[in-house]
Amino acid sequence: MNKSDIPHFFATLQAVNPQPQTELNYTSVFELLAAVLLSAQATDISVNKATRRLFPKANTPQKILQLGLPGLESHIKTIGLFRSKARHLMETCRILVAQHAGQVPRSREALEALPGVGRKTANVVLNVAFGEPTMAVDTHIFRLGNRTGLAPGKTPLAVEQALLKRIPPAYLVDAHHWLILHGRYVCQARKPLCWQCGVMPYCSFKPKTVQP
Repeated sequence: MNKSDIPHFFATLQAVNPQPQTELNYTSVFELLAAVLLSAQATDISVNKATRRLFPKANTPQKILQLGLPGLESHIKTIGLFRSKARHLMETCRILVAQHAGQVPRSREALEALPGVGRKTANVVLNVAFGEPTMAVDTHIFRLGNRTGLAPGKTPLAVEQALLKRIPPAYLVDAHHWLILHGRYVCQARKPLCWQCGVMPYCSFKPKTVQP
């Protein structure tokens, strides 16, 4: 993708969705952190289904701890890898209570020190909760960065760094959502819906056909 095409690429995505939002349901920074932690290798739909049961009963670190590990597991057992995720969330809650007065920290270093929280999860929290211009590279964004030519890279970190360099500052805060949603619903893995794609004129990917 040519550098001159990038502003048009994002202006097109912005015109379709001026205020993009995560599809995870949450009402607090802690609920967001918990939902993102639970979403690893799981769909947002499955996480939302579980948190609809969990959050009304336990939506703070202290309440999660009071629920206990068996109680937490029973609420999230429909999510893949729920046992390991429950352990990570429980230990994260212990650290939040002991070291951060029950609050979610705003620094990358502190976030990545929490069990089950890697760079991608920290980037989501920093971006969605605190409005920082970070780029959480999931499978959708990794695919999109390479397929479109927007930010080619062999690793998620390489794609992240390329995106941060190439995306105009005016679009950077919301770019994470635009790219995820575009990858989820249009630029799909096995069969990209190029005939429905508004940014195809700026994309480096050249399909054999633009019809379904």
